[in-house]
This record gives sequence, C-alpha cells and structure tokens, in this order.
Amino acid sequence: MAPRKPIIGVMGPGQTNVHTEPVDKLVELATELGKQIASHDWILLTGGRSLGVMDAACRGAKSAGGITVGILPGPDASDISDAVDIPIVTGLGSARDNVNALSSSVVVAVGMGPGTAAEVALALKARKPVILLATQPEAEKFFISLDASLVHVAENVEAAIVQVKALLATQATEAQAAEA
Repeated sequence: MAPRKPIIGVMGPGQTNVHTEPVDKLVELATELGKQIASHDWILLTGGRSLGVMDAACRGAKSAGGITVGILPGPDASDISDAVDIPIVTGLGSARDNVNALSSSVVVAVGMGPGTAAEVALALKARKPVILLATQPEAEKFFISLDASLVHVAENVEAAIVQVKALLATQATEAQAAEA
C-alpha cells in the first residue's frame, strides 16, 4: 500500500487587522505557498473560507493542480472558497481550529491573528510541527518559548518548503522506527 500523501495545513488571517502584515502581502505569500504545496504532491488543508490566507492558499494550490481541503466553521458551505475540492462542514465555529491542527502533518502559519494563534497553539499542544511565515517577532518569540523543538521560522516561501520537507522526512523516519 502506498503511503498517504502528507496534509499541509496553511493557517492565517481571514482579514487584516492592525497586528498583521498587510493582507495583500499575506495573500501573495499564501498563493505561492499553495502552489508549492501542490507541486510537491501534498494535500493542502485550510479553513476553507473565501477570504484571506485560506482562500489564497487554496487558489494557489488549485492553479498548480493540487488537492484542497477546507474545514469550514459553519453549518453549511455558504462561505466556501471556490478553490476548495473537499469541503468538511463542521458547524463547530472556532472549535474547528482543533480539526485543522490535528488533521495536518505540518502547520504553516502565514501571518498572525487571534484565530491563527489558536490554531498554532492547538498544533503545538498536539505535538505537531509549526512553521511561522510573515509573523511578528513577538509572536515568534512567544511560540518558540512554548516549544522550540516544534516551532520553526521561515524567511520566505522557499525556506518554508525546505522546512516542510525536512519535517516530513523526520516524521517518516520516526514512523518507520515505531513500526520496527
């Protein structure tokens, strides 16, 4: 049986606020990240809505022929991104953040807002590796202080992809050792 494709969670603000990078910059990064995830034949998982980082990452992945999964907070798919292939309608509201974290092999946070911070914290609690991209130094310092072995900071999309590859290789090695 072929191994399952890794699921790479891309989390980030749905809209701008005073504590994030300008949303245009985050959208640009998320679009390129989605393209790169698809080009590596990984599955992209986002919050699935038609705004901000989640929409941009899905659009990037779709433009490169990738598979996209959207974990939607509401009881229906009314605010879904057109670029989501597999919608998971949860009706969980913000509690769906835990589904995002637990379902991802690696979480990449593009920018930072309250929802993204919750997803990063839940990923760390679940012992999932997190890559921070375009996040504030204060956020980076805080999350690194929680678990420096799981939190990685990327300067750009290319560096994030290199880190995802390394983390997936480590996970595969650990899984093989556990089977032995």
